[in-house]
Amino acid sequence: MGVAITSTGISREGDTFSIVEHSGRAARRSLERAGVAPEQVGVLINAGIFRDSNTVEPAVSALIQKEAGIGLDYRFGDPRSFSFDLMNGATGVLNAVQVAQSILETAGSGHVLIVSGDTHPSLARSAADDEFPYATAGAALLLAHTDEPVGFGRVHTVAGSGSPAVRSYVDVTTMGTAGRGLMTVEREPGFEDRLLEVAAEAGRRALDADDIDPDATVLIASTPTPKFPQLLAETLGIGAVRTPDLSAGDPHTASLPLAYHRAVEEDSLIGFGTVLFVAAGAGPAAAAAVYRLPVAAGAAA
Repeated sequence: MGVAITSTGISREGDTFSIVEHSGRAARRSLERAGVAPEQVGVLINAGIFRDSNTVEPAVSALIQKEAGIGLDYRFGDPRSFSFDLMNGATGVLNAVQVAQSILETAGSGHVLIVSGDTHPSLARSAADDEFPYATAGAALLLAHTDEPVGFGRVHTVAGSGSPAVRSYVDVTTMGTAGRGLMTVEREPGFEDRLLEVAAEAGRRALDADDIDPDATVLIASTPTPKFPQLLAETLGIGAVRTPDLSAGDPHTASLPLAYHRAVEEDSLIGFGTVLFVAAGAGPAAAAAVYRLPVAAGAAA
């Protein structure tokens, strides 16, 4: 028994830079692919960080929930739906999986929908650059409880020591009246090596805890640099790596679901028994979880 991915959805179109719109689209598409009605989603968790115009209130999850058409009516007898933001940088999606496991394994909801993705707060660009190294994209994972021996295992977390390696902030001393469209991102020298260290530790813990064969495993990891997943795979002794489309840059919080969605679309998980999800980012911090794939299909749609 466990918590499995019922379906995925993504949004990367260039007609909008709004992460609320992209995440809402991704959410709707995941529901449509699964044939699940919006009222069947009990909880929506938003793991995105960088948002439209640096919105603080209301919770961005509420805006995405509205965009996705979930829980819009409040009539007597209607199923209850609620949403919240879970912001923990690149590891947010796996932290959201932890929460979803607790909810679904106690029958607190039939489905949990995790959305993630980031955009520049100016809403003026979608591709990463030297000042803001993140690409605009929205992604969704629709999760449900299953009685089959598939799905997510325990999520393992690791916290590194020292400075955070990566940090982002709005500089209030210089922003003037333009603060809603500004964001400063700083990456310390050697940040990739520091993220790799905590990611490898989290990945090893997940593999060892579930006695996983690396030869039958695909690695899906964060993409703070284009070569990061491959470096991590070599460190962990895993030969197969799947990544998202990085042509516009690092999709940050959406990297894991985008990579999984792409792998399923390309049928490139068939023949493997497990996926190792590893996320690493500011802190430095990392999280990892083994995902057991359905034997017959290789993966969920």
